[in-house]
Amino acid sequence: MKVKFWGVRGSIPAPLAPEQVRSKIASVVQRVRPEDLADAASRERFLASLPAYLFGTVGGNTTCLEVRLSDGRMIVIDGGSGLRELGVSLDRRADPVHEIPILFSHFHWDHLQGIPFFGPAWVKGNRITFLSPDPRIERIIRAQMRPPYFPVTMDAMQARLRFVQLKQAPLRIGGAEVSWMRMNHPGGSYAYRIREGGRSLVFATDSEVTDREFQGRSANRAFFAGTDLLILDSQYTLEESFSKFDFGHTSFTMAVNLAEEWKVRVLVLFHHEPRYDDRKVHGMLRRAQWHLEQLGTNKLTILTAQEGMELKL
Repeated sequence: MKVKFWGVRGSIPAPLAPEQVRSKIASVVQRVRPEDLADAASRERFLASLPAYLFGTVGGNTTCLEVRLSDGRMIVIDGGSGLRELGVSLDRRADPVHEIPILFSHFHWDHLQGIPFFGPAWVKGNRITFLSPDPRIERIIRAQMRPPYFPVTMDAMQARLRFVQLKQAPLRIGGAEVSWMRMNHPGGSYAYRIREGGRSLVFATDSEVTDREFQGRSANRAFFAGTDLLILDSQYTLEESFSKFDFGHTSFTMAVNLAEEWKVRVLVLFHHEPRYDDRKVHGMLRRAQWHLEQLGTNKLTILTAQEGMELKL
């Protein structure tokens, strides 16, 4: 099973502004020495030495993940602006995918806004299935794509569209089992666990895990415990989370606490605050790793989600 990140921001797309690009270039120029430009190998070593926040970006698109199963089947999670990028990629691949299930955590705008621009939905012969435990799934998804919000309705899409309310877990897709659990978020949100071949991932964005909820989740421990990969909402610093209580998002500190308590193998910090630039997002990763050290353990690997990042379970 493989996971690729196509959108990692929360709330609203946050593309790099021109002044941010200029600042990155200026910082790189200030670091370079004549010997770093001596030959191709020297240039590559210099580029590899740059801090992560300078060499690239975490990306500005909102939530979208691609999960590839061992038999090549695809599962998409959420339809934020990153869904458009996924569609562009699928159009360019030599092995076309015609059956695409899309799981939705919830229906806030940053998790829907890529649907009208998802190329495969406009191709005749493709089959797109929208899935959620929410019984309103078809009404909500169709409503976001109609005048005056969009010039045409979903009826104009050439692919075959299906809307499925998830009722009884697990859902089977190929050799994978998909289960879900309701999370703490305004209006509700769902986490998904996907298991295949003895490996598992949990995707839990837009979920506020407070200390009270953390202590009270023992009944749901089986959903999270021992997962190989946990992709968890960690939008805020601990300090900011205090001023945004009940916004429905988690601090990276609580995310580390949860992952360590439940013996997760890899934690991916996700749903980045749109106001945080690359330097701050990577700084949060360093602080999360420091916090883990203070807990006295080194069994957990912590990563920060970036567009284009691929992980193999």
